[in-house]
Amino acid sequence: MSSAVHDGQGSHHHHEHDADAAALRTLGYTSEFRREMSPWANFALGFTYLSPVVGIYTLFAVGLMTGGPAMIWWLVIVGLGQLLVALVFGEVVSQYPVAGGVYPWARRLWGRKWAWMTGWIYLVALLTTIAGVVYGSGPFLAQLLGFTPGTSSTITCALILLAVALAINLMGTRWLAMAAIIGFSAELIGALVVGAWLLFTERHHNLSVLFDTEGVVGHSGGYLSAFLAAALIGIYQYYGFEACGDVAEEVPDPTRQIPKAMRMTIYVGGAAAIFVCLSLLLAVQDYAAVIDGTDADPVTTVLHSAFGEGGTKVVLAVVMISFLSCALSLMAAASRLMYSYARDDMILGSALFRKFLPQRHVPPYAMLVAALVPAVIVLGSVASTKALTSIISFATLGIYLGFQMVTLAALRARLKGWVPSGSFTLGRWGLLVNIAALTYGVLAMVNMAWPRTPELPWYDNWLVALSAAVGAGIGAIYMVIVRPYERSDAISGDAVGGRVAASTQPAAAGDEP
Repeated sequence: MSSAVHDGQGSHHHHEHDADAAALRTLGYTSEFRREMSPWANFALGFTYLSPVVGIYTLFAVGLMTGGPAMIWWLVIVGLGQLLVALVFGEVVSQYPVAGGVYPWARRLWGRKWAWMTGWIYLVALLTTIAGVVYGSGPFLAQLLGFTPGTSSTITCALILLAVALAINLMGTRWLAMAAIIGFSAELIGALVVGAWLLFTERHHNLSVLFDTEGVVGHSGGYLSAFLAAALIGIYQYYGFEACGDVAEEVPDPTRQIPKAMRMTIYVGGAAAIFVCLSLLLAVQDYAAVIDGTDADPVTTVLHSAFGEGGTKVVLAVVMISFLSCALSLMAAASRLMYSYARDDMILGSALFRKFLPQRHVPPYAMLVAALVPAVIVLGSVASTKALTSIISFATLGIYLGFQMVTLAALRARLKGWVPSGSFTLGRWGLLVNIAALTYGVLAMVNMAWPRTPELPWYDNWLVALSAAVGAGIGAIYMVIVRPYERSDAISGDAVGGRVAASTQPAAAGDEP
């Protein structure tokens, strides 16, 4: 790998990159990526994908309306649950530092069919999440530029954001790393400055409101059902850590650095999200007005009263940087996943998707799809915003489903005798953490899919579960009929048999033809 020449740090880096390349060869791959992403940039990528500002600003009104101020506790609950998942992922990526994240992990832990389905569900979820993020940015950009948000302006803003994210991604790993660090810095500084200012100047409540379960109306099952419904504000927050692993072939010493970056993403991102949410909660003057829908956009109300017209514009500019860097990181993750699928011949058009830009060392066609599919989804909202809602409701559940398919595969492999052998392992705690992570994930998915609108037709009430079933169903039917998993002789299911199984395969299985 030639990135050592680039970073000019001499033979130490040469040696490090050679060792990384050799380790990758023992896993059956040679890489065309350049290891130009520092551990710091790798963490920033995970942070901007998780994007506390995007998550909180997008869902604050819904969370407050549904569960009142106590909804902030979901940020703590989900943070702990996802930390368990990140620990399991850390063990897996440490042993298998291969580009593409959940797909190669599922492939090594279980086998080809399981990997194909995991990759499919996660890819569809990622592409719909990109659409959701850029669509969510529309109203904020409209305020920033001073026009009235409507469907057409929101779509225009979303498409512009997609185009900018694609352009930066096509410039290569180094640009992606730089954009991630800029996005992370802007977002973190912005979150801290805005949060601190709100706490000092706009605080209308004391901390006791965080335990306030009164005044939340519209739920027959008492406060618990309202609280469970508000979980989305937390659940939507914490899935950036997986992106750190998607770019495993672009980070030096990935077996040590990536598990660390994954945990950091949760600690720093979680703390920032809690701080942003807390400062907003204490600054909202009238909870009742938000809960009954009179104040439909409490974030803007708070910002206007704290910063005035001009100040709000500055805050919104930072928010837009957060949206852009979030879209960038998601697009990078989706393109690496598609590339790793194509490298193993597991996807239609593999020959195209595994092609690299020679100077930039990134897969352009995979990136193009990661921009075009979200663009089509966004354009579809002209016909029906409802369709957009159902697609995005699949996104969060699909991401969790992809995660838990890996967590389940890890548990199954463990019970069959897999002993994680990377630089990062949980030792004797591994099994317990794995069981806890899977339990958390299943409970979160049940909560997401739970029907909460009995007054609507059944298909609306079960929308999240139905959209997930349709998404997974299409993939399963395709897999059974076309059998894409049979095209590849790349190594699979070798976690349980240990390293012996790997060495019986051709040394360069899955390499570029």
